[in-house]
Amino acid sequence: MAEYILSCCSTADLSREHLMSRSIPYVCFHFFLNDEEKIDDLGISVPPKALFDAIRAGVSARTAQVNADEYEAFFRPFLQQGRDILHVTLSSGISGTINSAQAAAANLREEFPERKIYIVDSLCASSGYGLFMDRLADLRDEGMTIDELRDWAENNRLRLNHWFFSTDLTQYIRGGRVSKTAGFVGGLLGICPLLHVNNEGKLEPVSKIPSKKLVRREIVKKMEQQAENGLDYSGKCYICQSDCMDDARKVADEIEKRFPRLNGKVQIYPIGGVIGCHTGPGTVALFYWTGEANRRR
Repeated sequence: MAEYILSCCSTADLSREHLMSRSIPYVCFHFFLNDEEKIDDLGISVPPKALFDAIRAGVSARTAQVNADEYEAFFRPFLQQGRDILHVTLSSGISGTINSAQAAAANLREEFPERKIYIVDSLCASSGYGLFMDRLADLRDEGMTIDELRDWAENNRLRLNHWFFSTDLTQYIRGGRVSKTAGFVGGLLGICPLLHVNNEGKLEPVSKIPSKKLVRREIVKKMEQQAENGLDYSGKCYICQSDCMDDARKVADEIEKRFPRLNGKVQIYPIGGVIGCHTGPGTVALFYWTGEANRRR
């Protein structure tokens, strides 16, 4: 048994089986469909297809982060077992959940003064956050102490690059990320925005690409330019998608063809409930490691 717990939130958008196999416990966010509360439990309660069909049908979708009481309830059993905790949160540039986690940790340190409780901002999102957690689990299993792993996480989180595009702007318009006028024109012209997560962990639009074929080509080109060791990249690569597997598969096939030294096949995951409420259907995201702690456009 490891001397400490490495944990995350459900917004890492991996499968339950994957997180369990890596011994990474997770705490669940919440989302609402027409004011009916749902648990973001990695697609178990609300399968991804059902979520995106509901959004297509016009159901109102909104999200809620984990509160401090929920974090306390999640952390306490591990502390009672005598385990220290390194919890990595969804990017603070996207959610304020880190504030709740820090408040819970502060309260629990008074109750368990002999235990270490570290909260780290991933500056990552969705399956990019998941890929980050997967690497942290590797380092934990290789013998890093909790202090070493916390330091590594904080020093290397900006090496995890996020690029994504959308072929359906509806939810971006509803959320105010794209204006109605720009969304209408973009829809008519088939424009697909290309975005990334910047050094502050925030979503940032980069360019407007005039077709799905071209945006798929551009997202692969970004990986060619930025991946550690270029086309000799030997790390893992994850993709997530919101009910557009065909587009995700085409990106994955091109990456597997261009990067022959990948660590295994490209793994494709569904975008989860909370992230999916913001993206809606039609989003493909690509995640990989770079050699420097700086996310370039």
